[in-house]
Amino acid sequence: MKILTVNAGSSSLKFNVIELPEEKELISGYFEKIGIEGSFYNIKIDGKKTEHVVDIKNHLEAVECLKQELFDNNIISSLDELSGVGHRLVHGGDKFKDSVLITDEVIECCEEFNDLAPLHNPAMIACVKAFKEAMPKTPMVAVFDTSFHQTMEEREFLYSVPYNWYKEFGIRKYGFHGTSHKYITKKMQELLGKDNINIINCHIGSGGSLCCIKNSKSIDTTMGFSPNAGIMMGTRCGDIDYSIIPYYMSKSGKTLKEVDNILNKESGLLGISKKYSDHRDIEEEMAKGDHQSILANDMYVDRIAAYIAKYYVKLNGEVDALVFTAGLGENAIDFRKDILKKLECIGIIVDEEENDKIARFRSIQEGKISSVDSKVPIYVVPTNEELMIALDTYNIINN
Repeated sequence: MKILTVNAGSSSLKFNVIELPEEKELISGYFEKIGIEGSFYNIKIDGKKTEHVVDIKNHLEAVECLKQELFDNNIISSLDELSGVGHRLVHGGDKFKDSVLITDEVIECCEEFNDLAPLHNPAMIACVKAFKEAMPKTPMVAVFDTSFHQTMEEREFLYSVPYNWYKEFGIRKYGFHGTSHKYITKKMQELLGKDNINIINCHIGSGGSLCCIKNSKSIDTTMGFSPNAGIMMGTRCGDIDYSIIPYYMSKSGKTLKEVDNILNKESGLLGISKKYSDHRDIEEEMAKGDHQSILANDMYVDRIAAYIAKYYVKLNGEVDALVFTAGLGENAIDFRKDILKKLECIGIIVDEEENDKIARFRSIQEGKISSVDSKVPIYVVPTNEELMIALDTYNIINN
């Protein structure tokens, strides 16, 4: 059974076709600058990538182009061979606790959350509509970044603001990266050989979030009402004192919109290092002794370690595994070591030789990196959000 997965942005569209239950990727691609001058797309098959420069005015044209690539590359000979399409949607509010079959009613409900994710949800919904128009007979499934965290209890997802803010305006912690956290939970259930697991999952990439998972369910996560909460990230500030905002506005003359842009796009590693948002660049500058880059890295390490320690306590020390995943988590060997060194005081101990073996550029991409003396097993496990989207779609259309 062939499942198409779609992850759309305001001017982009990422896709995969995955054959299930074999879990074999047949093709992947990425459309960029949709509706903007200089649009192009990449196609990858069996590790070989080709780039195509073409004028793509909107998502519907991208969908038509995608379909043609599936035919030209002999992925399908008929659209009927696509059993379903899984769409990543950033926000499902507190109404969608799991992935769902997309109906007109679901689309209308999702549009109610556009104010909660104004940069992502409208574009993603527009893409869903484009696919429904192009492939009206194919069942489609919405997979929400927020749904995995809907098992959090009220005391965890509420902010200590007037309760009516939540009841009237939906102001609460929603959490994101849920598709990745859900995939890692599934993967760790398989690796640990049991259904109910307690893990701390660290999804650390350009954006990052940690998730505290008890009995295989999210009980807390670092991102909140927006993805700009929790740990500092590539360009996002993470947790700050809200009083900074009006104070800075009064001193700088910046508008609220300008400050919001700074906190989302000019802060985090970029803001502290003054140069780079990519941790690989930070590492290069650290090797040269650059103070700002060393400071940015140290702050990043401290904040991640602090959340791991918090979640260790939240789980009463009963942790089946600490997991690192996503770009940095899977590949930044020294960065992982720096974080884990901070946790030796609670008995979480890294085996440096094992840690050094695992990264995408090494021959081993997955494995255990904890010392035999560690109270908590530590793993590096690659995430696969596209596969999780495909699996959810597969399960829903077959039930």
